[in-house]
Amino acid sequence: CASLMYHVVVMAVADLLETLEDILPSLQQDGITVWCMRRDSPRPGVHSLLDQMQKASREPVPAERRSVRCLRTPTLYIFTSGTTGLPKAAVITHLQALKAAGGFWVYGATGSDVIYTPLPLYHSAASLVGIGGTIELGATCVLKKKFSASQFWHDCRKHNVTIFQYIGELCRYLCNQPMVENEKDHRVHMGVGNGLRQDVWREFLRRFGDIRMCEIYGSTEGNLCFMNHIGKIGAVGRSNFFYKLIFKYDLVKYDLVREEPVRDHSGFCQHVQKGETGLLLSKICSQSPFFGYAGSKQLTEKKILRDVFVKGDAYFNTGDLMAEDEDDFICFRDRVGDTFRWKGENVATTEVTEILGLVDFIQEANVYGVQVPGNEGRAGMAAVIVRPECRFDGKKLFSHVLRELPSYARPLFIRLQESLEMTSTFKQQKFSLVESGFDPCSISEPLFFLDCTEKSYIPLTSSIYDSIVSGQKKLS
Repeated sequence: CASLMYHVVVMAVADLLETLEDILPSLQQDGITVWCMRRDSPRPGVHSLLDQMQKASREPVPAERRSVRCLRTPTLYIFTSGTTGLPKAAVITHLQALKAAGGFWVYGATGSDVIYTPLPLYHSAASLVGIGGTIELGATCVLKKKFSASQFWHDCRKHNVTIFQYIGELCRYLCNQPMVENEKDHRVHMGVGNGLRQDVWREFLRRFGDIRMCEIYGSTEGNLCFMNHIGKIGAVGRSNFFYKLIFKYDLVKYDLVREEPVRDHSGFCQHVQKGETGLLLSKICSQSPFFGYAGSKQLTEKKILRDVFVKGDAYFNTGDLMAEDEDDFICFRDRVGDTFRWKGENVATTEVTEILGLVDFIQEANVYGVQVPGNEGRAGMAAVIVRPECRFDGKKLFSHVLRELPSYARPLFIRLQESLEMTSTFKQQKFSLVESGFDPCSISEPLFFLDCTEKSYIPLTSSIYDSIVSGQKKLS
């Protein structure tokens, strides 16, 4: 049996090379080659790349020198963002890379477009859809080293940008910028990304003009995607007969208490009705393969549900709760683990966040559930950033949630923060917030409690906390 020889290479941009300083000798001793994105070598043992690229032939690489001849061969690993656990190295094949590169083209982009990518390149949105899509079109790509809300529109005007990429809360950051007179003075006609909430979507269009916002739903490792071609606010895509021939997906009932799909007496999952929220599953088959994660097979197996509708079938578990309406529009509801139960009812954090965002003094909100001794489920809590020119108004917030939310969905606790913890791809982190709970003795930031007697959110003191934990104060 012939043995396979691998040569490990470390590629570093110039300003990150110093992070390898201490381990460079050991890397060289182990035969690991280090290359730097410069035209000259900064130190012995480090090779420069840019000068070599200039010397390279412009002719295509001969076919016999290509080591990969199968589309299902892995081409790279991309680490997941880690919003539901530790990051995992998702296996990306040539097939997945080619599919992602067609994203802009599907939305009607052409080679004459100028695409602005302010996202980290280690994320699939920027690397596969952004860079790959630009190459596929033969278009122009404008890279931003780090997203800046204050410089965003200046960059768009300077470089004649026509399409920009977004993800997570990026558009909210733009809406939170102070208003200026020339906000609609730009050539941007399309935004492509995911995670755009309805309230932000409407405000973004009002502030910055008639821009076609094209939502894409999908995960780095997932085996299906949805695309919102017509810009319907709140939808991640729309299904039809032909789409369902390619992607075999289903929405099934999900038990939030047991944190698992509901199964009938035969052990099979149950479909939800039109308009009902269910767990999105995508069938694993030849048309929609799931390549899993590098490393332990247990990581891959955890994302697979088996014997879903018949014995022997297998589905990719997206971990997302979705709903499909009578017109086949598909809407994201919440992430499994974000949605929680309180007073026997399901609370979708995404919906509560949107409602809180309508309050004039709230700039951002992150909603989650916390455990309260003696109570089943988790009580609603929200980490909130107050707008710089405003102050927290407990009575106004109380009146708003009383009017807009059912009793079980009203956040019982508010935590004021100067900034919300985010992933590098602008997704809200909840883990540390959930773990820290609502104890004012262990939290230095201001805490408030929904008090129906006072008809206001009042400061959460140690005595009030003790009365809640002891069960003396009943929670609404």
